[in-house]
Amino acid sequence: MATQRYSVTPHPIETLLTWVKSGEIAIPEIQRPFVWEATKVRNLLDSLYQGYPVGYLIAWRNPKVKLKDGSISVGKRILIDGQQRVTALMASLLGQEVLTDDYETRQIQIAFNPQNETFEVTNPAIRKDSAWLPDVAQVFAANASIFQMVEAYCSANPDVPRDDVYKVIEKLRGIIHNHVGIIELAEDLDIETVTEIFIRVNSAGAPLSQADFAMSKIAVNETYGGNMLRKAIDYFCHLAVAPEFLPKIKKGDKAFVESEFFDKMKWVADVNDDIYDPTYTDMLRVAFTSEFGRGKLQDLVALLSGRNFETKQYEEAIAEESFAKLKNGIHAFINKTHFDRIVMILRSAGFIVSNLIGSQNAVNFAYILYLRGRSEKVPADDLERLVRRWFVMSMLSKRYSSAPESTIDFDIRQIDNRGVVAYADAVIPNELPDSFWTGMLPQFLDTSSSISPYFRCYQAAQIKLGDRGFLSRDITVADLLLNRADVHHVFPKKHLKDAGLSRGSYNQIANFVIAQSEINIAIGAKAPAVYFAELADQVQGGTKKYGGITDKDDLHANLRMNCIPDGLLSGAITEYSDFLEERRKLMALKMKDWFEVL
Repeated sequence: MATQRYSVTPHPIETLLTWVKSGEIAIPEIQRPFVWEATKVRNLLDSLYQGYPVGYLIAWRNPKVKLKDGSISVGKRILIDGQQRVTALMASLLGQEVLTDDYETRQIQIAFNPQNETFEVTNPAIRKDSAWLPDVAQVFAANASIFQMVEAYCSANPDVPRDDVYKVIEKLRGIIHNHVGIIELAEDLDIETVTEIFIRVNSAGAPLSQADFAMSKIAVNETYGGNMLRKAIDYFCHLAVAPEFLPKIKKGDKAFVESEFFDKMKWVADVNDDIYDPTYTDMLRVAFTSEFGRGKLQDLVALLSGRNFETKQYEEAIAEESFAKLKNGIHAFINKTHFDRIVMILRSAGFIVSNLIGSQNAVNFAYILYLRGRSEKVPADDLERLVRRWFVMSMLSKRYSSAPESTIDFDIRQIDNRGVVAYADAVIPNELPDSFWTGMLPQFLDTSSSISPYFRCYQAAQIKLGDRGFLSRDITVADLLLNRADVHHVFPKKHLKDAGLSRGSYNQIANFVIAQSEINIAIGAKAPAVYFAELADQVQGGTKKYGGITDKDDLHANLRMNCIPDGLLSGAITEYSDFLEERRKLMALKMKDWFEVL
């Protein structure tokens, strides 16, 4: 029979709130933004008032660690489950502000009607209605006088008996004596087990991850500046997608503005590029992996807890060192020169719009590779080329699509052992040998997924090589993609549908080209034999129907740029299947040419 690794103890809500005020328990608002609607807070108070159960909380006290003076320190309780409920109680009963998912602080006020014993979210109408107490937090204030409260209420509502009001308010105040069950995990549980519990207990609600757990662990550590570090991570990621948030930080968080982080990260509010908009998971992964030489975020939680992987003990010196290293990693991540450089590297490979980047983990590892290369003092030009080629290799091989943490962990450990250049030089040609371009890639291009990495890389190749849009004389694929170009079917969709082909057949990516909308419209549903014959006539002095190309050599050059087989223009290729097979080979060879110039 398995040993129970937890205890279950009922605690009065009053005790729970005391823990929150004293800092004994991790204050949820600095762990995760408060995402409950105010009506859920109202319902929670009503359940407590009715004497209903409100579920269990799950907490884990940080493991005991030995301090420098030899004494033993017991850490705070970390809430593994129940952050939103505790925050709701803190906001409604203590009157404390909460941090919303928009990173704004606000108060949640719940009103109470002593006459019908109901709760409601406070609004202007309720404030004007004397039948309501507009903020129950006033009832629970340390200096609250029930006598004065009842007198004031009955003066405004003379028909309501004082004794009845007194009894109801006493009942309301009594909800802090209701008990909530707290499941406390055993202190000697290892961090991996606690992480697994954390993920499992939250899997039924809003999905949480090891990154969430790491962020909670960072936030509750005050000794080594974890709370400020947590804010730096959150704020940078939020500013990357919402620059207008900057004035709110300046106005609402003076302590952070005066910290070592703000001046080094405020530049991101001026960036209009969305090539790389990292989440806090991305930021943690890059900072942790590049600094620690590990790829699994559960190891970060263990190290921040002071875990010695050899002795299996917890040591304060390891926790201190780990927070310092993570801070270095965050500083490296938010460094403007570093961030600008990784974005420029991606752009220089042809990935100039965000929808061409399908793998965030591929970008993350490219950034890790860049930071490690800098630390190894790889010459700038060599490093940029190496990172470009690794990123494209990882996209084409789907290197980080399956079990990305394990792959990242393997790659970074190999880099630690062999160095960035030696490892990249060994892996890239092994993953992309000559046979890849002529044998495997044409087969991979046999897909109808327009978001496949192969079609994304093909478009990046066209951008890098300066190709013009299909049948465009002057406008490039880059211009078209930056301005939301049409994806045109070389064999028009309606033409193939009328021939009885399925969606998966007519939407093959080998049937796609990037074209101006007016060219797409002009072609319409015409069979290729028809409009290619008209194109041949157009470049021999005939009517100009499709774009501005009027020279035969220009037309052939444009078709080569777009990997259109010559046989389509001459009439030698008439079957759709033959066209697809030939074009896949040409698309693969274009990507090979592209990779060689990266």
